Amino acid sequence: MDYTYQARESAWYFFYFYRMKLLSVLFFTLLYNFTTAQQVPTWTQKELIEPSELAQVINSHEKVPVIISVGPGAVIPNSIEVGMARDKANQEALKEKLKHYSRKTKVVIYCGCCPFEKCPNVRPALEVLREMKFTNYYLLNLPNNLKQDWIDKGYPVINK
Repeated sequence: MDYTYQARESAWYFFYFYRMKLLSVLFFTLLYNFTTAQQVPTWTQKELIEPSELAQVINSHEKVPVIISVGPGAVIPNSIEVGMARDKANQEALKEKLKHYSRKTKVVIYCGCCPFEKCPNVRPALEVLREMKFTNYYLLNLPNNLKQDWIDKGYPVINK
């Protein structure tokens, strides 16, 4: 038996599989970084409404907009809960709720589950509003989360 040939073949297999393993790790690392990277906002500054402004309107009881929670729960008074908008079924529920309003109705959506750049719910909800040709919609500016940007500031909440 030719041990030189066998050694060369073993070394070739070793480096081949080592290289494949390394490439696989690199590929999955890049894939993970791509899928969990910060998402680019799909809204403009004009489409944001500040929490203080919405709280003032809610407290005044005058011209309160349609407020829709597209996150894990509705805690803001007068808000309609449709569930997490990342789910197609909840996007359909959002469409069902919105179809009863004029396209010019003031609509405010919020989630607050996590920082905007990681939120899986606000982008699909905004897409639904755009798809349905709403013209007077806003995203509640909760850049960190609902607790920090709304509840901790003493803005109105639903008492359950």
